[in-house]
Amino acid sequence: MTRYAVHDTLTEALARTVLEVSGVAFLKPGLGDLLRSRAGAGAGRSGGHTAGIRVTRRDESEPWEVDVRIVARKERRTMDVARATRQALEESLATLLPDSKASVRVTVTGLV
Repeated sequence: MTRYAVHDTLTEALARTVLEVSGVAFLKPGLGDLLRSRAGAGAGRSGGHTAGIRVTRRDESEPWEVDVRIVARKERRTMDVARATRQALEESLATLLPDSKASVRVTVTGLV
């Protein structure tokens, strides 16, 4: 698997993990996603929706950095949703990358 395929696979797996957390409405869409939805383009397109998640690593010796931006459901406490999301991501990373370290940052950008 190439370096980019690993990155894409990891990003999609982590996005699925986030979307399964109770209280998460969706990942925050990026500007490109908002423009595509306005124009009607992208309807029915395949592939995961990963706009609200960024996974980076400077080099092989550095830890992964996971930055997630979510919109939470307002009937749940925002702090509880953020903590549950972070815990789910850390557990997923431990399974997906057992020999790697990672830092996880979760930001709740809105409520619905």
